[in-house]
Amino acid sequence: MKNYKFVIMYDGSRYKGWEHQPSTDMTIQGKLENILYRLCGKTIEVIGAGRTDAGVHARAMVANARLETGLSEEEIKAYMNSYLPEDICIREVTVASDRFHSRYNALGKTYRYTCYVGDEKPVFDRKYVYVLNEVPDISLMREAAAYLVGEHDFASFCSNPRMKKSTVRRIDSIDISPKGDYIYFTYHGTGFLQHMVRILTGTLLEAGLGKRTPESMEQLIEARQRALAGITAPAQGLCLIKVDYN
Repeated sequence: MKNYKFVIMYDGSRYKGWEHQPSTDMTIQGKLENILYRLCGKTIEVIGAGRTDAGVHARAMVANARLETGLSEEEIKAYMNSYLPEDICIREVTVASDRFHSRYNALGKTYRYTCYVGDEKPVFDRKYVYVLNEVPDISLMREAAAYLVGEHDFASFCSNPRMKKSTVRRIDSIDISPKGDYIYFTYHGTGFLQHMVRILTGTLLEAGLGKRTPESMEQLIEARQRALAGITAPAQGLCLIKVDYN
């Protein structure tokens, strides 16, 4: 039995998130495990690098699973892609070391949040952007973001009020770049709390729209109160871009 590493791309629009749930088969993990059951003839656990929320997308989610099969990596990839729905794609399959664990070995993640500020409806991008009614000030958002970079207690940016583990995380960088009718927020960090990237984005947008000052980020971090932060930006604008490993 070998430990296989998978790189997966998916459109999360119609799914209830990554993690399988007993009440529905519309999860990414559930779909993958169903196909691997078909391949191996027994229940296979697929371990993901993280748990993306309902409606969130991924370009390169990483997962691992232990399989007993005579198929090559390319044959496993072809088999899975032939049976997976059209909005989930296996990009890579490789044999990993026996100790590789997609979640525990991850060193960092890159997420991108996309906003749309154009005049016309983004008909073909509507599932992947957050449409704004106003154009935020990029310089104000960048100034606010600077306060968030580094290691902090991000309890104010976590949607789970019963979080028992530490809410301290490290954000290495936040890049906010306008391009045409789009604004891209790119976050890189060692790990993120539940809904953290979406709450960060909602809060930065409020700074860009003059609803809070950039300097208020310091007090917001110190307060450790979710109610004081901004809105949770809609799921469809968020995409997992990359997971880092040694």
